[in-house]
This record gives sequence, C-alpha cells and structure tokens, in this order.
Amino acid sequence: MPRRHRTPPPSPLPQRDGIDPVRLRLPPDPDGVWGSVRDHLVTRFGAAIGVARVDAMLREGRFAAADGPVGAADPYTAGRYVWFHRDFAAEERVPFEVGVVYRDERIVVADKPHFLATTPRGRHITETALARLRSGLGLPLLQPAHRLDRLTAGLVLFVVRPEDRGAYQTLFRDRLVRKEYEAVAAYDPGVALPVTVRSRIEKERGVLAAREVAGEPNAESRIELLEHRAGLGRYRLRPTTGRTHQLRVHMNALGLPLLNDPLYPVVREEEPDSYARPLQLLARALEFTDPVTGVPYRFESRLRLAQWPR
Repeated sequence: MPRRHRTPPPSPLPQRDGIDPVRLRLPPDPDGVWGSVRDHLVTRFGAAIGVARVDAMLREGRFAAADGPVGAADPYTAGRYVWFHRDFAAEERVPFEVGVVYRDERIVVADKPHFLATTPRGRHITETALARLRSGLGLPLLQPAHRLDRLTAGLVLFVVRPEDRGAYQTLFRDRLVRKEYEAVAAYDPGVALPVTVRSRIEKERGVLAAREVAGEPNAESRIELLEHRAGLGRYRLRPTTGRTHQLRVHMNALGLPLLNDPLYPVVREEEPDSYARPLQLLARALEFTDPVTGVPYRFESRLRLAQWPR
C-alpha cells in the first residue's frame, strides 16, 4: 500500500520579523550514526556555521520540537520535526513603504516600491514586501500569488489563506490576469509603435541578464507609446507571457532600454546612491476575475515614475 503523506504539526515557534522558522524532519538513520539530535545537527550544520554555534543555539533553546525545546542530549528519533530560526545578516532598510491598494478576507493587493524584493531570497530576507506585510498587517500566513522583480515597482497580489493560494496562482499560470506596465525610456521617432515583440528569452542561473536566442518564441509583449517630451517617452507595456526580465529585454531589443536599467544594455554594479535612480518600470494595473467569488477586479497602482518630466 502507498505510504500516506504525514502532515507536519504546526510550528511551535512564531514568525520572526515576518519570516517563518526553518522546519526539518530528522531522516532515517538505519546504521545508528546519530545517537542524539545534537549529533545530527552538527553533521548537518556544523560545516556551515561551526560546531560551537550549533551548541550555543541548543543551549539558548533555539531548536524546538512540537513538545518543547530540543536539548543537546535528546535521543535521535527519525521522523521527528524540529524548527529553528536562522541568523540573518543585518540588512539595510529600503527607505520606501509598501502601500496597500486593496484588502479583504482573501487577498491583499500591495503597491511594492522600487528596491524591495517581493519574497525572501538570497541576501534579501527581512527587507521584503512579504515580511513587511505579514508583520504590518498581522497576517502570518500571507503568501504571494506571483512575483515582481526587486527593481520594479507596482502591484503585487498576495493571498491571505493558504487554501486559496492555488486558485490565484492558477490565474497567472493560465494567463488569465491582464497585466499593464508603464515605463520611461528614450524617445526615438524612428521606432514604429505600437508593436508586438515576440522572441525566445533564456535566463541562465547565476547570470544577471537574460538574453534573446534563436528558436521558438516564448515571450510576447505589446509596446505602445503614450506620450513623449524632452527626449523621453512614456510607454505602456502589456506582457502576454511572464519570462524573467521580459519587458526590459524587449525594450532594449527595440533600442529603447529603460531609464536607469542596471542590466540592459550593459550590466553594471548597483551604486551606493542608486535609490535616487530607480528603474523606470511600474506594474501599473492588474485585471482579473476573482476565482473564488467570480467578481471582476481592476486595480491600479498609486505610484508614479519619478523621472517622467511633469
């Protein structure tokens, strides 16, 4: 008979700064290598953080099981769940706030500022929209239905209840959300607009910039010029697909790289004062029919692109 999937018990540790504790399940130990939980934790984490740090965390009660704190002498029991909070490096606070455009019992539509990551990843953990919203709104189970690049500002849809998340993620997977972006780039009268750009975009792991390659198109964007002045254009971008950096790649391919883009056409390091020069790309609108209630929604960002001349 197939083994039934065991649902983990709820964490005995609360979130910290909007971040969930790490959960691990002690693996099988048929050869009896680990006599205690400490033995396994040292094997698993000692090389990364040092044996002394593992011992200190045990003394401080930083590891917890469903029945209470885990002690260094606790006998090893395969299948036991253990939780703990990682130690994160201090992060510089992104000096912009997350706005809330809409909130009900199912969803939160947030206005994410430039430079704030959507979810914890890499070196951005506590300085993320998800962590801030969980803490600020008192919604510890909040999860994103999709993601927005750290350098892009604008609308992100979050789901309040875990059981609803799949329905909203499916909207994005099945391209049932109409997304509208606004961008500022150079104005070139020689570029015929509006235009639909189709190409194949690939993004290699560990490489900052995506690139267009030969092959069957996997990315499509509709690009329109809304107005122009002082040598700049304000553009409406409507992606049909959702490849990494798609809009930035397609605008660059037209010879219209977005203002302040650190990756296209040339990859360059972020400078210390980059907060003063945000990427001029804004997720302006989200439009969809709610998969739970059937209610049609259109949400618009309250943010503005700072470098469009007024």
